[in-house]
Amino acid sequence: MITVTRSIVLDEREITESFVRASGPGGQNVNKVSTAVELRFDAARSPALSGAVLERLRTLAGRRMTQGGVLVIDAGRFRSQERNRADALDRLLTLIRQAATVPRTRRATRPTLASKVRRLDGKSVKSRVKAGRAMPRGDD
Repeated sequence: MITVTRSIVLDEREITESFVRASGPGGQNVNKVSTAVELRFDAARSPALSGAVLERLRTLAGRRMTQGGVLVIDAGRFRSQERNRADALDRLLTLIRQAATVPRTRRATRPTLASKVRRLDGKSVKSRVKAGRAMPRGDD
């Protein structure tokens, strides 16, 4: 069991990993060993995620989530398979933690009288500066 938050606990069997050859640095090792990890998590069918968390996760994941609700994370930053596995799992848990936090609702506020006065004073100062740049009129 993988603890994500107090209320969300994932079963290891919900996560599948497959290993592919990575691109990037590694010399001859890149051509021989499959070190990159493709982690798949079926978020739509996971009993650990509520509907609201799933919707926020879908928004956060973007193109990383398939139409069927499977979250796919590719990790090939490191040269070793173990570090890539840990990186992929860490990225999954971070994404779920972000989705688990409920965003604050914005409360509409009105500007104070002092801020309105400051704004109008600034506009009049700017107006006087621009008026001073005008060409002098020839009233002879």
